[in-house]
Amino acid sequence: MNSSKKAQTALISVFHKEGLAPIVSKLDKLGVQIYSTGGTERFIKEQGVAVTPVEDLTSYPSILGGRVKTLHPKVFGGILSRREEESDVAQLDTYEIPEIDIVIVDLYPFEKTVASGAGEQDIIEKIDIGGISLIRAAAKNFKDVLCVSCMDQYDELLSLLDESNGVTTLAERKAFAAKAFEVSSHYDSAIFNYFNSDRKISALKVSYSNGMPLRYGENPHQQGTFFGDFDSLFEKLHGKALSYNNLLDIDAAVHLMNEFREDLPTFAILKHNNACGLATRATVKEAYVDALAGDPVSAFGGILITNTAIDKETAEEIHKLFCEVVIAPEFSEDALEVLKGKKNRILLIQKPTSLPNTQIRTCLNGILEQDRDAKTDSLSDLKNVTDLKPSKSELEDLLFASKLCKHTKSNTIVLAKNKQLCASGTGQTSRVDALNQAIQKAGVFNFDLEGAVMASDAFFPFPDCVEIAQASGIKSVIQPGGSIKDQLSIDYCNENGLSMVMTGTRHFKH
Repeated sequence: MNSSKKAQTALISVFHKEGLAPIVSKLDKLGVQIYSTGGTERFIKEQGVAVTPVEDLTSYPSILGGRVKTLHPKVFGGILSRREEESDVAQLDTYEIPEIDIVIVDLYPFEKTVASGAGEQDIIEKIDIGGISLIRAAAKNFKDVLCVSCMDQYDELLSLLDESNGVTTLAERKAFAAKAFEVSSHYDSAIFNYFNSDRKISALKVSYSNGMPLRYGENPHQQGTFFGDFDSLFEKLHGKALSYNNLLDIDAAVHLMNEFREDLPTFAILKHNNACGLATRATVKEAYVDALAGDPVSAFGGILITNTAIDKETAEEIHKLFCEVVIAPEFSEDALEVLKGKKNRILLIQKPTSLPNTQIRTCLNGILEQDRDAKTDSLSDLKNVTDLKPSKSELEDLLFASKLCKHTKSNTIVLAKNKQLCASGTGQTSRVDALNQAIQKAGVFNFDLEGAVMASDAFFPFPDCVEIAQASGIKSVIQPGGSIKDQLSIDYCNENGLSMVMTGTRHFKH
C-alpha cells in the first residue's frame, strides 16, 4: 500500500495568525478545500481564499460564546476515519462526512496568560478544548492525516507543501504526530501545574520544549541537552557556545549573587559550582581584585559574576585572567570592547527574572523534588550564645560568610574577614577536614586570619572545630546549632574569648 498521501482537504483553527497567510495561499493553489471557523475563517477570507465554514459542515452554529465550535462527529469523523477500513469509508458516505487530510491548530496561549498575571477567569478561558482535541485526533490517525500542532511548524509545513505539492509520506506525518503529542502533553502539564499550585496532589509534571543541544555533557563521552528558556534569563553578547559545565557553574553563580542583590558592589569567582573568591567593596574594580585574591589559582578558567555594571577599569583587570564566563547586569561599551578581546570568552547580561522556587534532580529510578533553600540568615535570626557578643563589623562578616556558606558544597567551612572570602573548605566528609582545608588554603594565599570569622553549614557535634579556629586567630563563629553537645563548643568559646551566634537554620548543599 502506498503510504504517500495527497491532501484534498484541510481544517484550520489557530490562535496565532502570523505566518499563516502563505500557507492558506499555497493550499488554495493546490486545490485543497479549506474548512475553518471563527477568527481563523475571517482571516482566510481576508486573504482572498475560499473557505468553508465548519458550521456549514456540521449544520450547527458555534455556541456558548465560542466554547463549542469543532466538537462534532462530522469534524472528528473526517479526521479519525481509517481510509483502509471499508466500514469507516461506508459510514462517512452514509453520514456525508468529508475526509480531512490536514489539520492545522495553534492552541490558546495558556502559559502566557498565566505568566501575565491575568485573573482566574481569563486563565480558565484560555484552556483550549476543541484545539487540543483536534490535535490528538489528527495525530492518532497519522497514517492518513497530517497534524500541524503549533505556529512553530508553519514554516516546515510551507516547505513541505512547496516541495511535494501537497503529498506527504508516512514518515513525515508520523514526525508531525510526535510533535503534536509533545505539544498536547506540555499543554496539559502546564494546566495541571496551575491547578496544583498548592501541591496537594503528590504528582510531578515537568515539561520543557525546544531543548538546546550541547557539545557534550559533563564529559566528552556523555551527551547533553539544556531544557529551559535561557534567553529569558540572559542576553548573550559574545563568546563560544555554552557547555554543560558552564551552565551548572552559571546556575551556582546566579544563586549565590542573588544573596547580594541589594549590597554594595560584590564580585564572585566560581569553579566547579563553588566560590573560590568573593568580596564586597566600594567599587566593582576593588570587589573583583579582592575576590581574585581569594584564590587566583582556582580562578583560572572560572565563572565571574557581579551585582553591578562592569566598567572599563574592571574589564581591564578581568582581561588579564583566562575565564570562561563573565556575568553582569550591565557592561559599559568600552568594557565590552576590552572583554571581547578574547573570542571565546562568554559575556552575559543577567536579566531581572525570578528563578524557580523548587529544585528537582534524578535519584535512583526516580526524581527528588524540594523547595529551594530561600532562607537567608539575617540579623534578626542570630542568637548570641556566648558571653562575648560579636562587634558590628564581625556581625557583617558573619552574615557575609553565612550567605556564601549556604551556596558551598557540604561539608563546608567558610572563613571571611572584612567582607572578603579568605578561604573555604568544600565538599569534605568531615567538618574538621573542611576547616583544616580552609586554614591551609588561607595560608597559601597569605591571609592573616587574626580577627576573621568562621561560618559552618551545620552544627558542631564536638568542640574540635572551635578549638582549631581559635588557634588560627578566628574571633567569631556563626553556625546553626542544634547538637546535643552545643554547650561544649559554647563553653570553649567562653573560656577562650570567642563570640558565637546560632541561626537555627542548617544549609546543607549536596
